Amino acid sequence: MSFLVELWAFLRERKKFWLLPILVMMVVFGGLIVLSQGSAVAPFIYTLF
Repeated sequence: MSFLVELWAFLRERKKFWLLPILVMMVVFGGLIVLSQGSAVAPFIYTLF
């Protein structure tokens, strides 16, 4: 959890708020990849693309 606090402090101090949407999308796509690997959610994810 300290990583997230440190990352937020970096973004706030350096005024790099434009990185936040990129990081959020990377986390979302990473979660989709993890969920699509042999789970019951996989057929529903494949219909999105």
